[in-house]
Amino acid sequence: MRLVANVVGIIVLLVSTLFAQSMKSLSPEVHDYVKVDAPVIALVHARVIEGTGSPVRENQTIIIRDGKIQSVSDSASASIPPDAMNFDATGRTVIPGLIDMHGHMFYTAGNVFTKDGKLAAGGITLNEMVYSYPRLYLAAGVTTVRTTGSIEPYTDLNLKKWIDGGMVPGPKMDVTSPYLEGAGTMFPQMHELTGVEDARKTVGYWADEGITSFKAYMNITREELKAAIDEAHRRGLKVTGHLCSVTSREAADLGIDNLEHGVIAVDTELVPNKVPDTCPPFLDMLDAQAKAEVNGPLVQQITRHLIEKHVAVTSTLPVYELDIPARVALRKDVVDAMLPESRDSYLSLRNKAGKDPRWLERLQKEMQWERAFYKAGGKLLAGSDPTGVGFVVGGDLAGYGFQHELELLVESGFTPLEALQIGTATNAEFLGQGARIGSIAPGKQADLVVIQGDPSKNISDIEKVETVFKDGVGYDPEKLKQSVRGMVGLR
Repeated sequence: MRLVANVVGIIVLLVSTLFAQSMKSLSPEVHDYVKVDAPVIALVHARVIEGTGSPVRENQTIIIRDGKIQSVSDSASASIPPDAMNFDATGRTVIPGLIDMHGHMFYTAGNVFTKDGKLAAGGITLNEMVYSYPRLYLAAGVTTVRTTGSIEPYTDLNLKKWIDGGMVPGPKMDVTSPYLEGAGTMFPQMHELTGVEDARKTVGYWADEGITSFKAYMNITREELKAAIDEAHRRGLKVTGHLCSVTSREAADLGIDNLEHGVIAVDTELVPNKVPDTCPPFLDMLDAQAKAEVNGPLVQQITRHLIEKHVAVTSTLPVYELDIPARVALRKDVVDAMLPESRDSYLSLRNKAGKDPRWLERLQKEMQWERAFYKAGGKLLAGSDPTGVGFVVGGDLAGYGFQHELELLVESGFTPLEALQIGTATNAEFLGQGARIGSIAPGKQADLVVIQGDPSKNISDIEKVETVFKDGVGYDPEKLKQSVRGMVGLR
């Protein structure tokens, strides 16, 4: 017995030593935001939403060891290790870490439209939010983000390296390529592809640099898109797209894996007399989208085609809601996070945008379509697109935007459990990470969000984040938010 006790003592000491070494690998700056740092943690009396769509489980105990979930069991019968730090989660809900499938690390630099609503000279410039955005994602419970289109890809790759190395706080990152854009871009920071060979070489170059996802953009041609998809697939990587010159069905036939923003919001096949490989005028698109019939033959054909081709669609409702300011509640955390100049621009433009009823019609039909696509068997993903681009620059920020995406999915007709499953397990599965993250189960990474309240009954409780665990380390959301007050728009 004494020998067994000695062996157990040695094991406990070894585990504690390894955990201490792990914590030492976090920089002092990251330590400032750490709230829970014990080698073994027991979250007791928690309400658990597993992320798989299964029913809510009450009064559960989650044991975390070495950054992973060791067990999940009823608190009444749970065996809590003697060396565990007890974390009382009474009245709280634990969900998997959120996964934003349309994130960015940049933000629009000020008002990009003239007084008459035209694009300002020089196009739209984007500022990298290398300091504020990683902290805001983590504070909101987003523990993994796909940067769906990069403006500064080397910055994003280095940021991922720094976060993984414990140098700065932030979510795990799936870093997406610079935009695969064709001629005629409105963004001066984007490279314009010159043809098929350029598309192939661009994908190959960034894959070699460590990019793990690719995004095609509005002016790419069908031939360029096909070359990009083929090269990415040859390397075992996926391609998504926010398209315009290429329609959804054309992209599906070319082999694209994912489409951003939904069908009603962007698919130019809805525009009468659409010219191949050409993006129609914006107001023509808005008019066609507002008039689209979700249950009409054309939209139904597109829906069936995407499902048959196994093309996933990413919902990004918050960025389209920006165009109807009357729908967007002013959230204090969001306004406080903005650079004063960005905040003033946002508040000023809120009073000018959304006068055209077509904005609201488009949003409502997109919400209706996403629910119908999901019910028909389509794979719907969830993202936020926190760039601030829209006729209102502002309210959709990192982290907060993803929380609101889940709220808007529920408004669209999804149950809270369905919305949470999409934002966790479904997104993880698409990334090929379902075995590691996305749900609460033994053996998975301890990426968990502790929420005051019950989002399975009131989805707005998703905003009440108390503690965020990433790889078993618990972070303080309030400290993270306070550290970036007044910075979004600057850095």
